[in-house]
Amino acid sequence: MLFQIISERSERASVIITTNLEFSEWTQLFENEMMLAALIDRVTFRSFVLNMNCNSSYRIDSTMNND
Repeated sequence: MLFQIISERSERASVIITTNLEFSEWTQLFENEMMLAALIDRVTFRSFVLNMNCNSSYRIDSTMNND
C-alpha cells in the first residue's frame, strides 16, 4: 500500500517520510526486495535525505564544551 501511495504522488506532490531505520534496514519491513528498491528509488529521486541520527547528545556536548 505504501508503494502505491508513493508511486501515485511521485513527482506530483511533496511527501515526508520519517523513520529511525536506514534504507538498508527496510528489508526487515518489506518482503519484496524489488518493490522496496522501486520505492526507495521514487522516495529519493530529487529529494533531501536528512540523517538526524546521532551518537551523542547535543545538550551534553554543549555542556562539556562550556567548561
